[in-house]
Amino acid sequence: MRRLFIIIVVLLSALQLRAAVEPLLEQFGQTEEKAAMTRLANRFFEELLAQKVIDDPIRFNDTTPADTLREQVWYWAAEYFYDQQQYEQAEQYGKKALPLFRKGNDRIGESDCLNILAIANMRLSDYEEAIGYILQCYRLDEQSGDTERISASLNVLTSIFIAANQPQEAVKYVQKGLEMLPKVSDERKSVLLGMASEVYHATGDDQKALAYAEQAYDIDYRLGREYKSMVRLSQKASALIGLQQYSEAEQALRLAVPYFRSIGDRQSLGISCNKMGMALVCQQREQEAVPYYREAAEAFVAIGDRANEMRSRKGLYESLWMSHPDSAKIELERFNELKDSLYNSASAESLARYNAEFGNEWLQQQNAAERNAKRNAIVLGTIIAVVLLLLSAVVWWMMRRRQRRQSEINQQLSANIEELRQQYRQLSVHYDNALATGKDNALPDGLSPADRAFLEKTVESINEHILKGHVDADSVASSMNMSLFQFRQRLSVVVGETPQNFIAMIRMRRARYLLDNRPELNINEVAQLCAYNDTPNFSRAFKKTFGITPTQYLEKK
Repeated sequence: MRRLFIIIVVLLSALQLRAAVEPLLEQFGQTEEKAAMTRLANRFFEELLAQKVIDDPIRFNDTTPADTLREQVWYWAAEYFYDQQQYEQAEQYGKKALPLFRKGNDRIGESDCLNILAIANMRLSDYEEAIGYILQCYRLDEQSGDTERISASLNVLTSIFIAANQPQEAVKYVQKGLEMLPKVSDERKSVLLGMASEVYHATGDDQKALAYAEQAYDIDYRLGREYKSMVRLSQKASALIGLQQYSEAEQALRLAVPYFRSIGDRQSLGISCNKMGMALVCQQREQEAVPYYREAAEAFVAIGDRANEMRSRKGLYESLWMSHPDSAKIELERFNELKDSLYNSASAESLARYNAEFGNEWLQQQNAAERNAKRNAIVLGTIIAVVLLLLSAVVWWMMRRRQRRQSEINQQLSANIEELRQQYRQLSVHYDNALATGKDNALPDGLSPADRAFLEKTVESINEHILKGHVDADSVASSMNMSLFQFRQRLSVVVGETPQNFIAMIRMRRARYLLDNRPELNINEVAQLCAYNDTPNFSRAFKKTFGITPTQYLEKK
């Protein structure tokens, strides 16, 4: 009875939330009048804030373009319905938002939209659509050079092949993700390790699966992430079942199942109930397994997840066969219907085609890199030969020109550097001292004097551009009197990071410092002081770096 009461409460809460949001979306979609669109968009985001779907207020004014209003409303509607595990609605609104991101050339927004479309279609068992979206997402993330985003795309790509019952194809993607472990945050490491556990369980290597699940659990437990810790326990249970350690698996699931049930997460609850049913069947406790399989099947029917429903039907068939053969036959018929619709030859061929195309892309990238390296070597050799021939004639002229240029730069810097440094001191004397000395870990230990000088100058240039309200790799490289290629190569050698990642690290450290030491500033003001023009992008970047939103960070303080 208590479990039924919890389920009823969760369902009623979800219906109330949808009742508040859906009319706003319907009205917004039907109006073309700009003032009405703005008013409805602001009401929609006020509702999301009240329901804690977003952490920070999002507001628009009469000057906001209509396409921007539509883009943001449709995207966040997709996020909202995905959180509610209403995947068909999430897909519907994601498809509305995607062309608007593309029209505005917002690569980050486009990538986020493609990601949610891929996951929604995977949950709906439309693997061909899902993999089409995630490959587009991966290409955008790879162009950005952001390791966190690249690893996230690889994780979804791996999930799709696992869901499509093609674990051997998933292995190469999860291995590529594991190669990125040294370059990503602890939160992302946990996700990659958890996915590796699922892949190797699916391929039958349960010792490796258990090791990865335990590593992921240790990270999440240390970070205090209760929800993720329960997910890792569920993944650990899969490996334990594969290793025939059924009682240990049951023990882990008796922690996970009630937790997912209490928070109303039907997806994770259904998956964990399926595993509990399997652990009990393996212990010849079929009658105890039946209610778990039924609860799982009901959850998956509600959210439209046919692949996992198929596993629930198979479990019910096996659990009921000896005691209720007629009921078992009904479950078997449903299992066969789902299996035929999910794993047909056309779907398998489509996934194979995408997989081959993606593999060819990687091979072509590798071949292109090798050709470029050879071509660069030839060009460089030619340039060196020419320079050696002309060096004796031009060296004096080059030195003089360099001295004049350096003198001009010094004069220009001397005119404004003190003013900028004073602005830094007004913002935070301690913060600048920390950056200058590397005490906040912005600069690694063990650097040579030349490398430390280069990094200190890089950090100073980044902060100068942050104060101006805009910072990117091109402008920083230019202020360092280097080409973007030279700057990227030098930074990679010194700290092993891309310019984009290093700049993002400085911006996020500045944000964290301001949140720690300037309580009079609101989230929007902190975003502006870190060169973010809008709060949503700042919040997304902060959460990707630290695992929580700025608002949650302040609450934890």
